[in-house]
Amino acid sequence: MNLVAFGCGYTAEVFASEVRGRFGRVVATARSREKADRISASGLVGRVFPDEGDARALENDLADARAVLVSIPPGEDGDPVLARFSDAIEASPSLAWIGYLSTVGVYGDHGGGWVDEATPPRPVSQRSRQRLAAEEAWLRLGQRSGKPVQVFRLAGIYGPGRSPLRKVLDGTAKRIVKPGQVFNRIHVADIAAVLAASLEQPRAGAIYNVADQEPAPPQDVVAHAANLAGLPPPPEVAFDDADMTPMARSFYSENKRVSSRLVREELGVTFRYPTYREGLASLAENFDGASRNRS
Repeated sequence: MNLVAFGCGYTAEVFASEVRGRFGRVVATARSREKADRISASGLVGRVFPDEGDARALENDLADARAVLVSIPPGEDGDPVLARFSDAIEASPSLAWIGYLSTVGVYGDHGGGWVDEATPPRPVSQRSRQRLAAEEAWLRLGQRSGKPVQVFRLAGIYGPGRSPLRKVLDGTAKRIVKPGQVFNRIHVADIAAVLAASLEQPRAGAIYNVADQEPAPPQDVVAHAANLAGLPPPPEVAFDDADMTPMARSFYSENKRVSSRLVREELGVTFRYPTYREGLASLAENFDGASRNRS
């Protein structure tokens, strides 16, 4: 039985590495032939999507699939995986798990209040509205096909090579202050653990928040990373004065605290990094003296 991963970015790559021993082979897609070749060189099977030749091979992969992970974001025309492969997915005889990676952004702004999976989504940004539409489309596929679809709403992802600590060491970290603003985060290893647990106990139509247990002001997280690195924290910059891309600025339009109690209670997952403190401490332990000196 195969695992087919549509998209092999940061999270999907870690998850595939975590569970590859459970499958006969793992097939993962990339947008370029070069990336697909690197995937194949790592011991997985790389396919290019969209590419019509590889799409036909993916149909065969899906026919032998036990699990499908979707991490490709939707566009203005909807979910590209559903557009090309919904028939093949519905027809797959052994498919027992479909995981769709979404975002906590679908909840919109709650003025710093708590949200959980029972909170009605009210997305603000266009990309979050597209995510919610894709979630609903995947859940409808599950309902009509009888295939167990699970939606995972992820908080801000960090981990090796992608963290506030890395930005502090690179000299690119900013301490942007917007009073009352908090964000949840989630270590990529904890995402992989949640997905792996769900593989063993699928629940059709399930929606899970995957977020740490301490939503925190972003400037506090950067200051903590600087302290771990033995460096002075960057100066605070007021949100209104900060030089930010429109996308980065849009994240600050949503302020909420996300509960992930369901993954702990239903899936039995104990986060390895329940707050940013444990996560950054682990990353700091893996930075050698040479890395610190270069930074």
